[in-house]
Amino acid sequence: MPLLEKPDRERGFTKERIIRVLLNQSGDELTKYRLAQLAEASEPWTRQYTEKLEKKGLIDDTKVVTAIDLYREWLEQRIEPNQLKISIQQPMELLKGTELKYALTTYQAENMHQGFLFASSTDFYISPEDIGEWLEVVEEKGLLGGGNTRIKVLDNHVFYNQQQIEGFSTVSIPQLILDLLAEGGPCEEAAEKLIKSYHGEQ
Repeated sequence: MPLLEKPDRERGFTKERIIRVLLNQSGDELTKYRLAQLAEASEPWTRQYTEKLEKKGLIDDTKVVTAIDLYREWLEQRIEPNQLKISIQQPMELLKGTELKYALTTYQAENMHQGFLFASSTDFYISPEDIGEWLEVVEEKGLLGGGNTRIKVLDNHVFYNQQQIEGFSTVSIPQLILDLLAEGGPCEEAAEKLIKSYHGEQ
């Protein structure tokens, strides 16, 4: 079995993509057709799934009703990323110098955007297409197991609306919120603060 590979769950990815796009649309009018395009999903399936979300009272057409409730729904649908734990000296310096695609999440990303958490771990997503090249980097500069760094793989839509801050790439704020909620503990409080600042009081 490979050290790292993309999770094998195409249908689940589609649900996640739709919710990710919905939560990233801050006040913009979004047609179901455009939502399907941005979520890289078929229009009939997008309509079918958004109707389910509407019946649950989570959205009105494509407008989010209560963000925290839609995040809870996303958490239920969430596909656990495959990940590799490694020890690496100065992981942020490594990322600063790489030309490979990545997006920071959880502790480091939260610390940059909000500063509530101590950046105790460097967690970042990579593109499934770049797994081989990242494994070469790990072999050269890191040690497998335990460690201060988690390399995560999902599908490429995890990079949707990624942010640039302080010379680094991070996931979108909604993706960051989801990952913090999934992490649990103090990360949940950080996620709730981000929901208030990003989506407004709900």
